[in-house]
Amino acid sequence: MPENGAPGPHGRVRLSVSSGRCSSAGRKPVNQDACGIVRPDGGLLAAKGIAAAVADGISTSPRGGEAAATAVESFLADYLRTSEGWSVRSSAESVIAAVNSALHARNGRPLCDEERERGLICTFSALVLKSRSAYLFHVGDARIARLRGGRIEPLTAPHVVSVGGGKSYLGRALGIDRHVEIDARRIAVERGDLFLLTTDGVHDHLPDDRIAALLHDAGCLDDAAASLVAAARAAGSEDNLTALLMRIDTLPEGGVDDVLGSEIILPPAPLLTPGGLFEQYRILREIHAGPRSHLYLAAEPDSERPIVLKVPSTEHAADPAKLRALLLEEWVARRIDHPHVLKAAPQARGRGHIFAAFEYVKGQTLDQWMRDHPAPELTAVRSLIGQIAAGLLALHKREMLHRDLRPHNILVDGQGTATIIDFGSVQVAGLDELATIEIAEDAAYAGTLQYGAPELYLGHAAGPASDLFSLGVIAYQMLTGHLPYGPRVAAARTRAAQRRLHYTPATAHNPAVPDWVDAAIAKAVAIDPGQRYALLSEFTYDLSHPNPALAAADTRPLFQRDPVLAWKALSGILFALLLLSIFAR
Repeated sequence: MPENGAPGPHGRVRLSVSSGRCSSAGRKPVNQDACGIVRPDGGLLAAKGIAAAVADGISTSPRGGEAAATAVESFLADYLRTSEGWSVRSSAESVIAAVNSALHARNGRPLCDEERERGLICTFSALVLKSRSAYLFHVGDARIARLRGGRIEPLTAPHVVSVGGGKSYLGRALGIDRHVEIDARRIAVERGDLFLLTTDGVHDHLPDDRIAALLHDAGCLDDAAASLVAAARAAGSEDNLTALLMRIDTLPEGGVDDVLGSEIILPPAPLLTPGGLFEQYRILREIHAGPRSHLYLAAEPDSERPIVLKVPSTEHAADPAKLRALLLEEWVARRIDHPHVLKAAPQARGRGHIFAAFEYVKGQTLDQWMRDHPAPELTAVRSLIGQIAAGLLALHKREMLHRDLRPHNILVDGQGTATIIDFGSVQVAGLDELATIEIAEDAAYAGTLQYGAPELYLGHAAGPASDLFSLGVIAYQMLTGHLPYGPRVAAARTRAAQRRLHYTPATAHNPAVPDWVDAAIAKAVAIDPGQRYALLSEFTYDLSHPNPALAAADTRPLFQRDPVLAWKALSGILFALLLLSIFAR
């Protein structure tokens, strides 16, 4: 049956497939196999792709069929519920791990070989097609294969352990242990590729050339799946038999346009006039005008609730990449619901232009807050840093990196609540998987140089530790008014240059900073990302609790730390050299 869609409303070709399936008990009284396919529509199709799965309950257990059905149904439902920002691998593996945990918990404990005969245990294999790639996840002895050019290519290997004498047992399956090892891989796909998901009752009894011939001679894919099942049974299979086929009919061009949909073809919003109307919004005043965009305070048509409209600058209005980035800002905001991350405004219908709409936060930038509070209380700094860290964690949990965290991109309201804004440089793992990322930038230039992590200037990919570095710099600046390495980090673009960078202790600028707080900040802004905190929560905890494992190392030259001692030491050295010269005559 076809599981495909026509070109999207914006004229771009979408991913589409045709599928067929057949599952039979065969010569057994009960069918303990399960299979299924799910294809979402709209933006979710581009973000999550099309998923299919097969599972085979172990034949020795009367509950094997229940396990297989649970695994397939849970995976296909829960995979689509994972964050649209997550990569396919993170989404699929987290769901499979959850299914395994649920089956294992219902089994009660790790099962010995004898107890497996009555447990909720099954093999599991899943295929996800997204953009121009296929993602495979495999546990057990089912199989995923591909037919291309008339030849069958097995893409998974069975997890079977041979014990001699022609006997073997299943080496991996869902439900046996608390943790499950999953084989995962990603491959490129082409239009016309035909994927086969089969249980061992089929592929163990048919050679690959026979499978290829049956597929070539069949009409529709349902008939093809049925012919595989019938042929395997005729070849002597005494097991349950399942075949699920999925053929790629069309492939998208790849890129974020597949996610953004029809909005990408709209004209850019013009610069707006306070007092005028734009679409359904009443423009109240201009908030900010910058080289990339203009911000306006506007009122919603019915509620009169204030919102912020972000429109492209005149220079960027003709740049497709910048327009995509603007739309992605709202896309990101719409997928995060956290008190310390800016939210998108309620979605309006029938937009006629490219712009972004956000909720209005009445406050000032952290830049301005620092100018107004040149000597803040440590408790106030801890509070704001903790809130910013919580907002960053909300992004990181969805596999999003901010990459431009700086005081200008943080708002502080009158109650001292911090909100992270500006998602123009956010990196989303789920969008990185799209074949072409037109808005991709050099990570070193995605954000602001003074707050960018050193590894970015070596050409390394950004990670959660990069956002942590930026947060540590902000904490340092709030307490001292300076940067921990001065302005030199962005200029250090080799490892040798970075080794010459030295952290200036916060106490050198502000003696009131406790040494243990300084040590926590120093760890957060370590040049080597491997030396930083592994978790944001560890950093915020150490800002409030002395960590004896952190030494408050003062890396300033001795002449800065203790000039008197430095001069004494120098005098001693000179005196010793003088004595040596006298006795050497």
